[in-house]
Amino acid sequence: MKNLATLRKLAGMKQVDLAAALGVSQSTVGMWEIGASYPTADKLPVIARLLHCSIDALFGEMPA
Repeated sequence: MKNLATLRKLAGMKQVDLAAALGVSQSTVGMWEIGASYPTADKLPVIARLLHCSIDALFGEMPA
């Protein structure tokens, strides 16, 4: 999830905020941000909604 950290910061959220909203630990969000693991498919639309972006944007498909 190449752009997760950037999009999270643009949304004004800390890792702990995103983690709490998703019901996961802060370390889980950190692992997603470095690409060591990935969220389950059911979490992707929720993450995109929370960060005001598309699912594609989470994976690096940012519009020009």
